Amino acid sequence: MKSFASVALWTVLLLLFTDRSDGRRHHLEVRDDLRRYIPLSTFGFYPGGILDVKLSNFMVTPHSENNIYGLSLDKTLSDAMNPYLDTHQDNCILQEPISSLRSGPILFFIMDLKREVVHLNCSSEWENTHIYKDASHIPPMRGKRQSFATVSDSKSMYMQRRKREGNLYNNSPNLLNTCFVLIAAKDLVSVCRNYNLTLTCATNDLPFKICSFTFAMEISNKADEGLYNLYFHSCPNYDMNTLYSLQFDVDIEEKNGQNYLSAGEMPLPALYFMMSLLFFLSGLFWVFILKKSKHPVFKIHYLMAVLVFLKSLSLLFHGINYHFIQTKGEHVEAWAILYYITHLLKGAVLFITIVLIGTGWTFIKHILADKDKKLFMIVIPLQVLANVAEIIIAESEEGDKEHSTWRDIFILVDLLCCGAILFPVVWSIRHLQEAAGTDGKAAINLRKLKLFRQFYIMIVCYIYFTRIIVYLLKITVAFQYAWLDEMFKEMATYVFFVLTGYKFRPVSQNPYFSMHDVDDDDDDEVEILTQTGLTEGISKVTNRSQPPGTMVHESNEEERENLISKRESSHEYD
Repeated sequence: MKSFASVALWTVLLLLFTDRSDGRRHHLEVRDDLRRYIPLSTFGFYPGGILDVKLSNFMVTPHSENNIYGLSLDKTLSDAMNPYLDTHQDNCILQEPISSLRSGPILFFIMDLKREVVHLNCSSEWENTHIYKDASHIPPMRGKRQSFATVSDSKSMYMQRRKREGNLYNNSPNLLNTCFVLIAAKDLVSVCRNYNLTLTCATNDLPFKICSFTFAMEISNKADEGLYNLYFHSCPNYDMNTLYSLQFDVDIEEKNGQNYLSAGEMPLPALYFMMSLLFFLSGLFWVFILKKSKHPVFKIHYLMAVLVFLKSLSLLFHGINYHFIQTKGEHVEAWAILYYITHLLKGAVLFITIVLIGTGWTFIKHILADKDKKLFMIVIPLQVLANVAEIIIAESEEGDKEHSTWRDIFILVDLLCCGAILFPVVWSIRHLQEAAGTDGKAAINLRKLKLFRQFYIMIVCYIYFTRIIVYLLKITVAFQYAWLDEMFKEMATYVFFVLTGYKFRPVSQNPYFSMHDVDDDDDDEVEILTQTGLTEGISKVTNRSQPPGTMVHESNEEERENLISKRESSHEYD
């Protein structure tokens, strides 16, 4: 297990120093790719946001100038499934008439390799689009100086807006495209469709063209804000008979003003810092409880404290990591490494703690059975693998071929781990059910049974909420509220920690320590033992001088043997 963890750690460190994602400054290298479409980026923009894209070294094998390749940029309001890709799984969206697409605003960049140009084409739903040759040509603070009114504005406001935009277009050769769809301005849609980007192509020793082009887009007003999805499409690869191998590099920079975080991620640094402080203070309070407790404190209680502090450190480093992405567009490797190390340790300790509590270790037994040990040998490596997959997903680009593979691995392994940790709780519940009817201590065992049933329900609710409810929330809420899924996930984790600590705290009232005063009915149930030939007439003896909550054994082994020998001797005389 230690060797597996060390291999996982070295894998993460190697990933950080080799092929990694630079926060919101993306660099993707596509090599020998046969996919139909490649997701390049998903980012939420506010007014004033800028998208800067540089596609270079594009080459296709076998070479054909008649095939269609290009980019699509669409806007949605949430992180749900893309409406265009859902309806175009078997045909290329770039070959569809853009007037027939009614699922929302979309913009095409279609590469014409023969004429060495990139044709722009925008849908009628797109109200304003400002495309520049690159980000350096975007006028500074233009979004604040030139705000556009909504469609419901008056006619005079519309004419002023049209005149102002027309002057800007005529006086700025760097502005490639201004697309209006406002009331009677539908004729201006042709402006978008009649302008092209320059596709710089060069030939090498092979009969292939190596092409490049750049563009930048500014989110000029509130009507244009949303979640933007950028895809690369290879139309000939929709025909499975002949596949074309793609090679290109793409550099993408996305930011909202001076903030490199997506609209739905901006509150995350503050959220992680606040939750880190909350877990840290809760950990200190838990240690205080353990130190001041007059009742038995087990090793697992200290393991629970270690888990809380690891969670706090993980959130702290995660918040620092996001802070540097917010200000610089990329994380600092030192803080990223610290976060990934604490994240790995936290994930392993969390599942170890849940399994140990589920097996009743130190609570109802002091040794682990063979099946418990086998479960550890399965769950812990799987959990480490799940954490490694999660780190690889965070560090790899969205368009990498391995990205979707590791995402599927993470989902599968994480669900397997969540299902596996339920087994020890079920085993403990079954053991207590059997013991309640055989050893005569029904009241104690029923109390333990109730406790472990509650713990089982807590685990199920925690898994269901953090894996399913949070995901449904993520794809439902508007793009600017995407941070809510992280908030609810962390709050659910905190509530689960608090409830677990409360249920298994070191106090005398807990049924796994002792039996406090119960009703007369419970006393009768405890005092009646299973009647056999050897135990007939033996009953429980309770020392009433002991403080409440203290149990005294019926007799020691020597007294039991004396009673049995006396009964055997009396039978001899009979």
